[in-house]
Amino acid sequence: MNPEATSPAFGLEEPPAPRRTRFEEFWRLFRRNRMALAGLVTFALFFFCAVIGLGLTSGNRPLFDPARVRLQEKLRPPLSMPHETSLEPEQRPFGGVYLFGTDDLGRDVLARMLQGAWVSLTVGFVAVGISVAIGVIMGGLAGFYGDRRIRLEQLLVTAVLLTGAGLLAAGLKASAVGLLLTGHAWLFWSVSPWGIQHRKQPPAGLGFLRRNTLMVDTVIMRFVDIMLCFPSFFLILTVVALLPASIYNIMIVIGLTSWEGTARFVRAEFLSLREQDFVAAAKALGVGNLRIIFRHMVPNAIAPVLVSATLGVASAILTEAGLSFLGFGVPPPHATWGNILSDGKRFIFDAPWLTFIPGAAILIVVLSFNLFGEGLRDLLNPRLRERK
Repeated sequence: MNPEATSPAFGLEEPPAPRRTRFEEFWRLFRRNRMALAGLVTFALFFFCAVIGLGLTSGNRPLFDPARVRLQEKLRPPLSMPHETSLEPEQRPFGGVYLFGTDDLGRDVLARMLQGAWVSLTVGFVAVGISVAIGVIMGGLAGFYGDRRIRLEQLLVTAVLLTGAGLLAAGLKASAVGLLLTGHAWLFWSVSPWGIQHRKQPPAGLGFLRRNTLMVDTVIMRFVDIMLCFPSFFLILTVVALLPASIYNIMIVIGLTSWEGTARFVRAEFLSLREQDFVAAAKALGVGNLRIIFRHMVPNAIAPVLVSATLGVASAILTEAGLSFLGFGVPPPHATWGNILSDGKRFIFDAPWLTFIPGAAILIVVLSFNLFGEGLRDLLNPRLRERK
C-alpha cells in the first residue's frame, strides 16, 4: 500500500488519538509526583497490614496473640528465638521467632503492633468521617444560606431547649460529650431551613431580641472561630478524662473537634458555586435547595474536602497515639501504638526497640498521609498544577 495515499494531501485525516478517561488523566498526573506516590504506596501497605492484623490477632485462638503473657520471655530483643524448653506449645510465637522482640510482660511486640494498626486505622477514618460530615453540612449551610437572616430570639429559644434536652440525655458521666453534641445540634437546627420554619414564637418580653437579626453565615463562622480558640488537643484531653475509657468516645470527640477546617473549605467553595449558571438554572427549574446542595454543589466542592480529610486522618492517628501515650486513650487489653510507646519509655535504654518500633511506625504512617494529601492538593489545584 502506498503510504502517500493516507497522507493529508489526499484528503484523508489521521485517526484521532484515543481520549483518556478522567481517572487515567488523574493517574497520569499523579504518577509525576514521586513523593505523593510513595505516600500512597505506604498508605496501601499500612491498610493491608491493619486488615491482615485484624484477622491474625482476633478470635479465640489467634495466630498472633497480643495479650499472651510470657514472663520468662520478657524484654527479648528483635529476631530472638524463644526458650522452647520453658514454654508450652501454645505459648510459642508463630514462626518460632520474636520478629519485633517482647515487652516487659513477655508479650509479642509484633502481635501488639498488628492490633494497634487496626485501632489507629479505625480511629483515623471514623473520626475523619464524623468531622467531614459535620464540616460539609455546616460549611454548606454557611455558603448556601449565608445571606439569610435569623432572629436572635430564635437562637435563644433553640439553645435553651436543646441544652436542657442534651444534659438530660447525656447524664453526669458523659456531660462533656453531651455539651459538645448539644452545641453542634443547636447550631445546625438554628441555621437550618427546617429550624427557621418550625420554631415557636418566644414570649412577648423578648422584643429586643426579636428586632435584631444575624446572618446564618455570621452565626456559623463565629461558632467556628470560638471552636478554633480552644487548643484542640487539650480540649480532647479534658473531655476524654471525664469520660469512661472507650475507643468510641475517642473517635466521637476527635471528630467533633476537628471539622472547622472542612467547614471553611466548603463554605468558600459554596460562596463561589452559588453564583454559577448551573445553580441559577436549577433554581429556575424549581429544583429544591437540598437537591441543589447535595446533587450539584457538593460534588463540585469535594476536592478541598478530600485533601482536608487525608491530612485529617494523619492528625487523628497522631492525636490517638498521644492520648494513649498519656494513658487516656484506648483502654487495655487493646494494644495501640501509643500505649506500646508509653510502656517502652521505662526501658528506653534496656529495651530501645519498645520505643523505636512504634515511634517509627507512627512517623512513617503520618508522613505517608501528609505526602499523599499534599500530592492531592497540588493535583486538584489548577494553579499549582500549571507550575509543575
